[in-house]
Amino acid sequence: MRTASFWIVSFVVAAAVLALSRGLIANEYFFFAGYVVLQYIVLSTAWNILGGYTGYTNFGVGAFFAVGAYSSVVLHKLTSVPVPVMILAGGLVSGVLGFGMGYLTLRLKGVFFAIATLALAIVAQTLIVNWDYVGGSRGIYVIRPQQAPLLGSYIQYLYSLMLVLAWIAVAIARTIERSRLGLGFNAIRDDEAAAEAGGVPTLRLKLISTTLSGALMGMSGAPLPYYVTYLDPASSFNLSYAVNSVAMPLIGGMTSWAGPVIGAVLLGTIQQLATVTISSALNLLIVGLLLIAFVIIAPNGIVGLVQARARLR
Repeated sequence: MRTASFWIVSFVVAAAVLALSRGLIANEYFFFAGYVVLQYIVLSTAWNILGGYTGYTNFGVGAFFAVGAYSSVVLHKLTSVPVPVMILAGGLVSGVLGFGMGYLTLRLKGVFFAIATLALAIVAQTLIVNWDYVGGSRGIYVIRPQQAPLLGSYIQYLYSLMLVLAWIAVAIARTIERSRLGLGFNAIRDDEAAAEAGGVPTLRLKLISTTLSGALMGMSGAPLPYYVTYLDPASSFNLSYAVNSVAMPLIGGMTSWAGPVIGAVLLGTIQQLATVTISSALNLLIVGLLLIAFVIIAPNGIVGLVQARARLR
């Protein structure tokens, strides 16, 4: 009952945000910046399903994100399907990639698993660079449709889709957190050997985690070609995606669905403001400084800090 109420209330809030932003805000840059922040909410929530709930650090975010983006490029060249279909296709392809990655690497643990995921991103980037059909190393231009399916500009349309996707990702994370699946993930994170000895199907749960995490990352990357209109391996495999996807849950708090959302909104907004006022080159510097500060002040993130103070009271 509480889960159903959350879904209803959160959907109403998302719909209200969408209606107010599209009806009251005339500055087009808000939708450019808002899209990026929402994209990071999806990415950080997806990373947290594997890294925060299950305890497996994934440095291959760029691979799943770029695979979702290039899946849209392939569909764009083959046929004229709408962007929501591209999002579903990107999620499907990246989910299969996540399942394959999990099947091959989940017997590794700790730093060895992290290195394996980083190697996956390097392999994926090498394949894309040498695939002429999607532009290879020179990149490819993607022409947006002249009219958005809904009222407003096409950027507003993409912003609306990303807002819906962010709501779905957060709702999924919250549902997992309060379910038996989430308990299984937490058991693996706390002590995998004890969980397996206690009858927890650890391999199956880890495969579910990698598949779901990869699918959400791919879905977040699927609209990227229409957002930037020019896609190349350097931008789609950008280091900032991996760094931010790890930093945002760490800053917000990895033990709760709210942590990645708080971290993405805080860090994403600061980065967008720095891009406009100073330079986008400072984005990774901002991430590094905030990570150092939170490791010292609040190692469990903002959510952990609030919970600790609440227990003291």
